Amino acid sequence: MTAVGFDLDMTLADTRTGIAAVYDELAVRLGVPFDSAAIVERLGPPLETELANWLPPEEVPAAADLYREIYPKIGVPVHTAMAGAYEAIGAVRGAGGRVIVVTGKNARDAVGTVEVLGLAVDEVVGSVFGAAKGSALARFGAAAYVGDHVADIEAARAGGAVSVTVATGPYTVGELRDHGADVTLGDLTEFAAWFAGWRGHDELR
Repeated sequence: MTAVGFDLDMTLADTRTGIAAVYDELAVRLGVPFDSAAIVERLGPPLETELANWLPPEEVPAAADLYREIYPKIGVPVHTAMAGAYEAIGAVRGAGGRVIVVTGKNARDAVGTVEVLGLAVDEVVGSVFGAAKGSALARFGAAAYVGDHVADIEAARAGGAVSVTVATGPYTVGELRDHGADVTLGDLTEFAAWFAGWRGHDELR
């Protein structure tokens, strides 16, 4: 049995409330009218990419530093697990596999989120997005990568893994399928049954 990789935000963890709270605090401190409700509907790309929608380029690095400074106290404590997250992890570990979290979130806050939610994962790799996740997936021998964003399909391809998607982020099942996902699930509550069938067909080696 080998490893299965998972994205974090909106795949294993519902981080919308925490991220919105951090942006609301950032708005107060910087005097910038961030629309936190709109921002959390399109989670996935790196922090700097989102900040560039609201700030001049020269102001983005300092704003990103401030965001990351306040995130552990304001954002992490209010994160919750996505439906089916514990069961999905349990399915992989129960089959003797390793669970790898590969996320665009920085490693410190990714680890903090994993710990506060009590997610039993083996490795956490942070600050990578899209195809850049591929090297981590390949390094850990991930046979599949589970995510909610079209960029997670690119990640799976780059890492030589089966692309498993959940429609709990900004894309529907149909949109994820149209973007080339190998497997499309409504949410993680469907993962364990799919995984059992996949293993039954010797897809994992």
